[in-house]
Amino acid sequence: MAFNMDPKKCPMPTQDPNIRNKNFDEVALGYTEEMAINEAKRCIHCKNKPCVSGCPVGINIPDFIAQVAEGDFEAAYQIIAQSSALPAVCGRVCPQESQCEGKCTRGIKNEPVAIGRLERFVADWHREHNNVPPVVPAFNGHKVAIIGAGPAGLTAAGDLSKLGYKVTVFEALHVAGGVLMYGIPEFRLPKAIVQNEINGLKKMGVDFECNMVIGKVLTIDELMGEYGFEAVFVGSGAGLPRFMNIPGESLNGVYSANEFLTRSNLMKAYRTDSKTPIAVGKSVAIVGGGNVAMDAARSAKRLGAENVYIVYRRGMAELPARHEEVEHAEEEGIIFKTLCNPTAIVGDENGWVKGMNCVEMELGEPDESGRRRPIVKEGSDFVLDVETVIMSLGTSPNPLIRSTTPGLETNRWGCIVTNGDDGLTSREGVYAGGDAVTGAATVILAMGAGKAAAKAIDEYIRSK
Repeated sequence: MAFNMDPKKCPMPTQDPNIRNKNFDEVALGYTEEMAINEAKRCIHCKNKPCVSGCPVGINIPDFIAQVAEGDFEAAYQIIAQSSALPAVCGRVCPQESQCEGKCTRGIKNEPVAIGRLERFVADWHREHNNVPPVVPAFNGHKVAIIGAGPAGLTAAGDLSKLGYKVTVFEALHVAGGVLMYGIPEFRLPKAIVQNEINGLKKMGVDFECNMVIGKVLTIDELMGEYGFEAVFVGSGAGLPRFMNIPGESLNGVYSANEFLTRSNLMKAYRTDSKTPIAVGKSVAIVGGGNVAMDAARSAKRLGAENVYIVYRRGMAELPARHEEVEHAEEEGIIFKTLCNPTAIVGDENGWVKGMNCVEMELGEPDESGRRRPIVKEGSDFVLDVETVIMSLGTSPNPLIRSTTPGLETNRWGCIVTNGDDGLTSREGVYAGGDAVTGAATVILAMGAGKAAAKAIDEYIRSK
């Protein structure tokens, strides 16, 4: 096979920015077969496979790419499926630039191989061309409960079902998918794709019980007692939003990014026939600089706001969001007000937002995280005229599970404490992973934690 030594990735076809910022259709359009084969030939198949070490779930990346280069897309999918339960999701939302692609040898002097785009292509091809039902393993006589139907819980459920366990997933919301459904917008991750992955788990025999708030409807002790589950995996995420505790945060028109995105994504506020629309007004400020802030800003633009500001206390170089998401936001007309921090939100006589008091910042010496600490520039106060403010400052785990599970150790941030290797908590038979343990992190890291916990749960139950 002749290698493709093009120094750059095959570009991803996308909607025009001035069209896509008015609709919720997926921005990236995906590779054609010809594009995928051509990009796959950029892989030089290093002997030490550095890209695999950068993948939290250990996908055999060179082997699946080799199959793409040969045009055998189904074989490529089967290789990915050995390690990942959600390839169509990961191909879209994983931070490949800091993981598999960040380790790619081609990336030392040129652009790395577009591993994420190829994973997405393969998963989409399989979904569109393969209708063969999965082989359901024989029941091994053991039951495991999963709390939370997000990426960690779905991965653990998939791996355990393949081993013959009867798995029941308990989800607090009315639909499975967790952050994949309520947190990531349709234009970045179509919900039909998430549900297709979940349907695949259902075909494997995984049961989903929605509207089940564990800690309220049932406790972990009850699941492991009268309901007969021999182990429990807690993948309940981190859905409790943080605020700045500045004046005016209780005004009408102030949202957490969690509420704003949930109403848009899960409750379909973006549709003209929505029963729960969001009135964003003419101008919107999003406080924060991560991927969630970019999602909120780009959603606000699509909901009709003329001026959408990202207000972030550090500079553009320090933005924690993926470079691709920042680029897409800039293309869509999002205004970045960096080195800027809110001090108060101002309301009108009816209790609605009418502006946000801000100060300019400058970067001082590095803090304990290694980033330069933002400090206030004296005399730089100004007012940003906005009608909606969205706080995107991170999240922490909901306290419900820890407050109803005696002996479950948590840290000062409310995250469940585990041994770090396989997700075992301070309670025998109770494992945890994903954002419930780490705080808000990435989809693929949550999947890696679910995979490790599934392996440990299998070993635990077999040892009994």
